[in-house]
Amino acid sequence: MATALLLGLSGCTDDAKPRTTSASALPAKPVPGNATSSGPAEHIGGETVTRAPEPGDGTAVLQVASQRGNVALPLTKKVGTGRLAIHVNCQGRGTLTVSVSPIGVSFPLACVDHEVSSTYNEIHLKRPRSEATIHVTASSAVHWALTAEQ
Repeated sequence: MATALLLGLSGCTDDAKPRTTSASALPAKPVPGNATSSGPAEHIGGETVTRAPEPGDGTAVLQVASQRGNVALPLTKKVGTGRLAIHVNCQGRGTLTVSVSPIGVSFPLACVDHEVSSTYNEIHLKRPRSEATIHVTASSAVHWALTAEQ
């Protein structure tokens, strides 16, 4: 039985209210709270890094797949108020970190060999942004895919 996993968020600004949950809880609403520790990665059957995760109940504003290492992904559309959700899958030994600028939110995901680890995080924005970038930091040994939706 899969259990919800809260991941630590750091660098939250006062206008972003983070919510985190594991991908196993999708499409249910995420667990509220500001977690201070992270646990083991959630391994979800059927998830892959060769295609971007499917959007939940929003519209995809960014989808990437089959990536390795560090990447800066500018969002080409204005980021509105409300929910910005990020679903990440990874495989390979190491830690992948996602950060969103200029919002100032980041979260880690522990990745392992031979299994796909997955996380889903929501940020609730009080004001729109004309520009935003999602930064992924990972070693070249970590293969990953990401979907951001609003």
